[in-house]
Amino acid sequence: MSEDKSLESRIFEKAAELGFVACGFAPADAAPRTAERLRQWLAEGRHGDMIWMENRAHHRESPKGLWPEVRSVIALGMSYAPGYDPLALEDAGERGRISVYAQGRDYHDIVKKALKALARWLVENAGGELKVFVDTAPVMEKPLSEAAGLGWQGKHTNLVSRDHGSWLFLGAIYTTLDLAPTGAGRDSCGSCDACQTACPTDAFPAPYQLDARRCISYLTIELHGPIPHEFRESIGNRIYGCDDCLAACPWNKFARAAAANRAFLPRGELTAPRLADLLALDDAAFREVFSGSPIKRIGRDRMVRNCLIAAGNSGDASLTPPVRALMDDPDPVVQEAAQWALERLPA
Repeated sequence: MSEDKSLESRIFEKAAELGFVACGFAPADAAPRTAERLRQWLAEGRHGDMIWMENRAHHRESPKGLWPEVRSVIALGMSYAPGYDPLALEDAGERGRISVYAQGRDYHDIVKKALKALARWLVENAGGELKVFVDTAPVMEKPLSEAAGLGWQGKHTNLVSRDHGSWLFLGAIYTTLDLAPTGAGRDSCGSCDACQTACPTDAFPAPYQLDARRCISYLTIELHGPIPHEFRESIGNRIYGCDDCLAACPWNKFARAAAANRAFLPRGELTAPRLADLLALDDAAFREVFSGSPIKRIGRDRMVRNCLIAAGNSGDASLTPPVRALMDDPDPVVQEAAQWALERLPA
């Protein structure tokens, strides 16, 4: 590597070597409106049961709120662009639909490993102190990624990239180094409202605003109790997450599946799982099936709850026996979902 290259150029090259398809730099104070928007979102209760968003809001408001010494943010993106239509199973009532991001290996592990490798390289080559983050820490990755030029937060509130569409896992490195900013991303949604109209549960009260309490990803992943009845039919056969607003984005036409990290290639058993098989899972079998998957964190009971909602929407008489078998499940939320599904299925 040529010694006359800037540190920023060398970081770009190392990031690409480690599997990141997007990289950018921003000052630690580059997203000043984040705090205001977060406070308003929390005040309106749109975070639902995600209490951790509220508990550590002061850390999320700015990078310096979490680590006062930070001077620059390195924002990074790793592609998981699918090589298939994420909505292909929409009418396959006997099958469950799993969000694209969760069909391969757990992104936390893959992205974190690459971030740590980049961090080690950076310390060896430039010094300074740093911290690495991927999703689980109180870090607002999306506005920071926009500030660093990886893309912009679209009307569905997710990051949109001109090169990779809506299919990026985001990570961040906070550093005490002063890095030359790459410039912020420019909103290119225009008059398009495809993501808004695609949402089955009307989770967007306005463009660039999300009410998580109505979002299928929230309902099937974050919500611990019964899924509200008003959303059950709209959930269809989605059993873990929802890709509708992401898949609808026209910018995805530039995303290339070949750019996706191979670790995120879908596992055969997760591309179109049979609801009957999933309804039969006990805790041990659940942990075996979803080993190495981000799905494992919701546990067997929530997954079976989700599958019961999908079964109730299927109209498939063959699912009546496995649903009936769950009427006496130890978990009361599973019991209630089984009762609801049974009332909707043919005898």
